[in-house]
Amino acid sequence: MARRGIEVQRAVIKALFMREMKTRFGKYRLGYLWAILEPAAHLMVLVGIFGYVMHRTMPDISFPVFLVNGIIPFFIFSNITSRSINAIEANQGLFNYRPVKPIDTILARAILETIIYIFVYIVLMVILKILGEDMAIIKIVTLFITWFMLFFLSCGMGMIFMVIGHSFPETEKFLPIIVKPLYFISCIMFPLHSVPKDYWPYLLWNPIIHIVEISREAVCVGYISEGADINYLAVVSLLITTLGLAAYRLREREMLTS
Repeated sequence: MARRGIEVQRAVIKALFMREMKTRFGKYRLGYLWAILEPAAHLMVLVGIFGYVMHRTMPDISFPVFLVNGIIPFFIFSNITSRSINAIEANQGLFNYRPVKPIDTILARAILETIIYIFVYIVLMVILKILGEDMAIIKIVTLFITWFMLFFLSCGMGMIFMVIGHSFPETEKFLPIIVKPLYFISCIMFPLHSVPKDYWPYLLWNPIIHIVEISREAVCVGYISEGADINYLAVVSLLITTLGLAAYRLREREMLTS
């Protein structure tokens, strides 16, 4: 029975995944190309604005490679958490089917976002390599583990946001706004070592910094992340995922019947 239950959930998530893909990209003429254009345009704008300054600040590190490994992980976290808030409302009619649960909608959306941005990451990194940017994936296992924890951290936060958004509908407007300031305090556009160490205790509570810095150390030649700790990231990811599952479990029946 347990195996059958897992197989049913896998089939549900697959169906929801296909539905999300069609909803996200089916209405656009350029289709899946939009998934690449958004972060690519973002990257080009930032490189154009800050490229010269950052090249003077970090002459031995490729700024585009540095930036990609900050922007893409943040986009994964931001998009999963933000799209989880209205996951129930967007799939309300599907809950009439007994196998479909609210958690399945989050997992389907999270898997889609992760696959999209991993593909975007690979495409951008290949383009940068062709253009002659200096990079070397020297810690691919570390990079994989870090992004694996990013997925669970994002899902856990997404479940918390979904429960809060469902219990207090008025919060749906400002919950995504809470994530936006993290862009400026997560070392997306600057390295951690450029910040005075006196401020590190206030910054390093943020797990996104650890993800970004470890990702950069894995691919940027000569980049050393002194403050990032993969053990801290693992603990926080486990804690947030546990809290998310507990909150979801407490409110699951209410979310299905409302």
